[in-house]
Amino acid sequence: MHPLAQAVLAGDVRKTARACRVCDDRLPGHLELLRDLYPHTGRAYVLGVTGNPGAGKSTVTNQLIGAYRERGQKVAVVAIDPSSPFSGGAILGDRIRMQRHFEDPSVFIRSVATRGALGGLSRSSLDVARVLAAWGADVVIIETVGVGQDELEIVKAAHTVLVVAAPGLGDEIQAIKAGLLECADVFAVNKADRDGADATARDLELMIALSGEVKSAGAHSRRHAAGHLDLAKQTVAHADGAWVPRVVKCVASKGEGTAALLASLDAHRAWLASPEGVTRAAARQVELLRASLKDAILDAAALALDAEIERMSARVAARELDPYSAVEELVRAFRRG
Repeated sequence: MHPLAQAVLAGDVRKTARACRVCDDRLPGHLELLRDLYPHTGRAYVLGVTGNPGAGKSTVTNQLIGAYRERGQKVAVVAIDPSSPFSGGAILGDRIRMQRHFEDPSVFIRSVATRGALGGLSRSSLDVARVLAAWGADVVIIETVGVGQDELEIVKAAHTVLVVAAPGLGDEIQAIKAGLLECADVFAVNKADRDGADATARDLELMIALSGEVKSAGAHSRRHAAGHLDLAKQTVAHADGAWVPRVVKCVASKGEGTAALLASLDAHRAWLASPEGVTRAAARQVELLRASLKDAILDAAALALDAEIERMSARVAARELDPYSAVEELVRAFRRG
């Protein structure tokens, strides 16, 4: 077994931090480390926290850390920050809002940079989360970068996706544009002490209800949207067993609403054991494997065809070859091996 893997499984915090860095930097031996740790993962509950910049994701995460610790659970956080397109660096400042947990040996907070990866996660974020699960975390929280139009990779990585919204940010419209209604399991309307919070929660609930109506119509099941507006009190709700996203108001900076938010997350975690939840988990695993395969093929192709890509690029720039034919030739060259 990889020596770092032994230390991670023994709960060594310093060596676990080293293992996270090895995986994040993709240093030599990182795959062997991950292979040794993988059989010891799978027990942790992975919670994804996403939402628009300024909604208060880190503050909500900070409150959730405290709530899970009150239950006696070990908590790990993977906080993802965007990298500069110029320097490649990142501030990694999300942990500032979680500093009251720094001295707790049962809390592990790891910041990682996107390093140009799209989708709201870094390329290594899931690997780092697996290291922390092997370390013994009961809950692993992955906080994404601020969600835009398509930063929804968290759906593949997390058991539950929590979307943090806030009044005045246009989140109800963003929810439609970014597809958040499809990916969110729970909505937290943070900063609920501000004007417009009730309207934001109501708009989200209405869109969820209307989305449920459309799905039900496709399944030849008719229901009235008005019967599904009080989503915070729903349990599973849909007649086909599908989960109905809940909307919970909170003021994370004051610790208000954390209990209700935790209850909704618990309800979704319980739903994951249902037949529909098991089916979703299987589909999620397929998507994870597809994504890993895609990354591996891209890496292999870039390495094997480096010189050929340069040559083709010059021909395309000189208008001797169109880019579509160039790609077809590169694919054929890669297949020939």
